[in-house]
Amino acid sequence: MRQFPPDFLWGVATSAFQIEGATTADGRGESIWDRFCATPGKIADGTDGNVACDHYNRWRDDVEMMRWLGVKSYRFSIAWPRILPAGRGQVNQAGLDFYSRLVDGLLKAGIEPFVTLYHWDLPQALQDKGGWPARDTVSAFVEYTDVVSQVLGDRVKRWITHNEPWCISFLGHANGEHAPGHKNQWGEMLATAHHLLLSHGQAVPVLRSNVKNAEVGITLNLVPSQPASPSPEDLDATRAFDGSFNRWFLDPLYGRGYPKDVVADHLAAGRISSDSLDFIRKGDMEDIATPTDFLGVNYYSRGIIRSDRIPEEKNAPRTVHAEPERTDMDWEVFAGGLTHLLTRLHKDYHPPCIYITENGAAYATGPDADGRVRDTKRVAYLSTHLEASLEAIRQGVPLGGYFAWSLMDNFEWAFGYQKRFGLIFVDYATQKRIPKDSAHLYRAVVTQNSLDVEKAA
Repeated sequence: MRQFPPDFLWGVATSAFQIEGATTADGRGESIWDRFCATPGKIADGTDGNVACDHYNRWRDDVEMMRWLGVKSYRFSIAWPRILPAGRGQVNQAGLDFYSRLVDGLLKAGIEPFVTLYHWDLPQALQDKGGWPARDTVSAFVEYTDVVSQVLGDRVKRWITHNEPWCISFLGHANGEHAPGHKNQWGEMLATAHHLLLSHGQAVPVLRSNVKNAEVGITLNLVPSQPASPSPEDLDATRAFDGSFNRWFLDPLYGRGYPKDVVADHLAAGRISSDSLDFIRKGDMEDIATPTDFLGVNYYSRGIIRSDRIPEEKNAPRTVHAEPERTDMDWEVFAGGLTHLLTRLHKDYHPPCIYITENGAAYATGPDADGRVRDTKRVAYLSTHLEASLEAIRQGVPLGGYFAWSLMDNFEWAFGYQKRFGLIFVDYATQKRIPKDSAHLYRAVVTQNSLDVEKAA
């Protein structure tokens, strides 16, 4: 029998900016993503999050969909600009009331709320004062955390401080693909990463103070990596990739400080100077390493790393080759990477509990003539990655739950509405929701707590 543990937490995940819409309703302030979307050329299809899935108005129907799916938990994010339109100071009661209603609706449906405090939508007012590269944003985040947890902490027990600090720092400040769209600002990138981690560490005791029996963690997007060949160049490139993508966040969270080899890489490449890390102050690393209750892991694909320091023809022949199946994001489908990642985290960092807080695939499959969404590739992706999750449990990983990304198709950041990750198909013109075959499969798995189910009918 391929059973999951009896207390395994099955869920679905979304984020505020991707689904809520209503970007100017009820006192919500502007976010950096509102500004980014309004900048010509930043979003691939020229769209924005002004309507998205209209979840702000349709949340009751969406909770009913979750109840139908049978999930035990819903991971969603709070829109900081709804709570504090200026980033700090004056509280917008209407914003708090919205999330309070949502939490009550979830609990009434038997679904546990699992809150992410920051999923990329920084108030533009704080960006205007320096954004995440500015240390003052740390105290603003702690203030925001205090406001939200005082109101929702009587009903919400599980909290994630930040979602994917790598994306916020690198995509936002080094390659410019995400808001605020800064390019090649390596000092900014490292300061952003540091201030995100520091604000996480300083928010943890606030959450524990405001929430009885709180469980607190952070979510990282992590990419297990393999060298394309055994050559010294590929091995070193893999070390560098793992260091900047994974260890730069994991090591400080677990008390090891920033990886010295990665600092040396940045210095050698001339990206930073010797005084570029002067944003680190006494006591910061201790704050960042504040113990947490779990680690959230977002997994989508692996990295096969080939050195760019020597010509291809002078490198050793490739011995690791990508699987042929790729998603619409052009990401390799490789479920084995999830097991490898989870076992590595358990062995190297020993988090007391791990949640897979995002896992999913983008495929554009829409309704057939009969109205059914036969997303066979997503069904296969889901099945193999759930099997990989179960294998990690068999190997002793303390995996506490799995959250499918995403509940429904939504605004996929710089891609606009071109990429569909949802278990539920969304017709954006009508806002009609249609469960895909993958939703039927997931419902069966969740209901039976097992992979021994019939495929989607």
